[in-house]
Amino acid sequence: MSLARSPCRPPGLTRAVLFAVVLVGLLCYYRSSGPPNAVFFQQARPLTTSSHPIDELIAGAESSFREVLKKESHDLETAAAQYRERRGRHPPPGFDVWFKFAQEKNAVMVEDFFDQIYHDLGPFWGLPPGVIRREADNFDMTIKVRNQTATAGSDWFWTKIWLNMTSTIEHMLPDMDLPLNAMDEPRIVAPWEEVNRLMDIERAARKITPTEEVVTHFQTLPEHPDVDVQSRNRNFTQTRPFWQVAIRGCPPDSLARKAAQLELHGQTPAISLTHTTPHTYKGYISNFTLSGDFCHQPDLQALHGMMISPLSVSESQVFSPMFGGSKLPTNNEILLPAPMYWNEEERFTGGGATGSPWTEKLNKVIWRGVATGGTNTADNWRGFQRHRFVAMANGTKVSNAESWTEVPENWAMPTTQYNLAAQEEGQLGEWTKEWADAGFVDLMCKPIEANATCSYTGSHFEIQKGLPMAKQFDFKYLPDIDGNSFSGRYRGFLMSTSLPIKATIFREWHDSRLMPWIHFVPMDNRFMDFYGIMEYFLGYTGKDKNVPAHDEQAQKIASAGQEWANKVLRKDDMQIYVLRLLLEYARLSDDQREKLGFVDDLLR
Repeated sequence: MSLARSPCRPPGLTRAVLFAVVLVGLLCYYRSSGPPNAVFFQQARPLTTSSHPIDELIAGAESSFREVLKKESHDLETAAAQYRERRGRHPPPGFDVWFKFAQEKNAVMVEDFFDQIYHDLGPFWGLPPGVIRREADNFDMTIKVRNQTATAGSDWFWTKIWLNMTSTIEHMLPDMDLPLNAMDEPRIVAPWEEVNRLMDIERAARKITPTEEVVTHFQTLPEHPDVDVQSRNRNFTQTRPFWQVAIRGCPPDSLARKAAQLELHGQTPAISLTHTTPHTYKGYISNFTLSGDFCHQPDLQALHGMMISPLSVSESQVFSPMFGGSKLPTNNEILLPAPMYWNEEERFTGGGATGSPWTEKLNKVIWRGVATGGTNTADNWRGFQRHRFVAMANGTKVSNAESWTEVPENWAMPTTQYNLAAQEEGQLGEWTKEWADAGFVDLMCKPIEANATCSYTGSHFEIQKGLPMAKQFDFKYLPDIDGNSFSGRYRGFLMSTSLPIKATIFREWHDSRLMPWIHFVPMDNRFMDFYGIMEYFLGYTGKDKNVPAHDEQAQKIASAGQEWANKVLRKDDMQIYVLRLLLEYARLSDDQREKLGFVDDLLR
């Protein structure tokens, strides 16, 4: 696994160069900081010569997904062999207990699904175990596991939820300390150069230890281990804009590191498809993981609230252990399932509702939410992602832009690349009115103003009445847009009978097990592909132009997403993932980590 990265910008796609482009995309991503499986599992490679790019992307995704499912292991010996082949080491002690636990939970056992763990933990092989233990213990919010019992010294609600999750598997865990990030926003961004150095150490140490030398038991820990080890000063600071922090994790020759810092000052940000080529095919997402990687997309510094002005910031560039629920591609947190996923609150799940049968749903898009994304002000709100999406889903605004009676404040009309029939007839706005229902329930002004009004955005957005998630499931299409960090609604959307349309720059624990164009529809963070996605699924009937609908394809993806989520995103699957993660983390923290392993399958 390499964390080196360089910008790769293939030329415009034609069928004649398609194979070369896919190859370039693979090479680009294997040199990126993403999980090593992400290209193969999430790259929807076009295979057909259909008239619409989305048909090609769906066909490519179906082929890739079939190949992934062929890797499923059904016995311990196969799983251990696949581990050694993919990871270059023996599995950790307790691997047999983990596999039995997963089998009892009827889990889909594909080694690729755990790649995020090794992306997150890999660089820690470059830190001494004593430093990991000391800095994990010496933190203000920590879960401790001693003698197979998990405890926490904090009553913070996220800590309590993570403690509850850890307690369900504590009887299978060795001693360890888990420092937790209780903030919405991620916090650790070590320089790319440092992470690459640590990964060089990991690669050099990777080996299959001779069976007779393997140690099969973890060490035990005192309440506060390694008190004689000097803990580094992580020096958490409040750096803004966060863009200058985030790009520390990009390679030196990346566009993000080279680009000048943009200033908004109340201006409409530039929005174009210039930097989308590495992750799109004819304007649509072909590599979902890469679409969230901003190292080749310097324009995203002015198009996402996290980069412009996060709600809160407390960041460090010291590479040290910290667990969290989400992160940017350049962050160094170790991912756990987010607390709202484990806690299953009604506002994030719909309270067990999944929605009407597909044929009874409204053939429309629904989105309701708060104008989050960070701290929006009169000078910067035009760069915030939720404000942009709500504006683009407003048919009146689109019609005004078409007639040149209003210049878009914070968005851009789609380019001719999408060949939108409604746009060609000058009816994009009127068509959008037929199917789009998006609005804010709170404008989140700074300073806070009475009655949820806002002097600088109130004239642009009308407050809408909230709609419970269970009611939203009665619409066919559910866009999911980043807030202050990731969106906690994503799992609920996937488990509904509606179709999630996902745009994000954040990564989560489950990313390696979800396939775009199979389980959800991916969308670029500029949202210029939004209308093309909707035209493909809804169709268009106009005065001179007619585009067929693809309702069956939408239903197929929605159904497949729900079925798959019920197999791989269960609370059972969170337990299985966390148990595997913590066994690996405990090995990293052990003084004999180079020899620790599971080899019982080789001794039979």
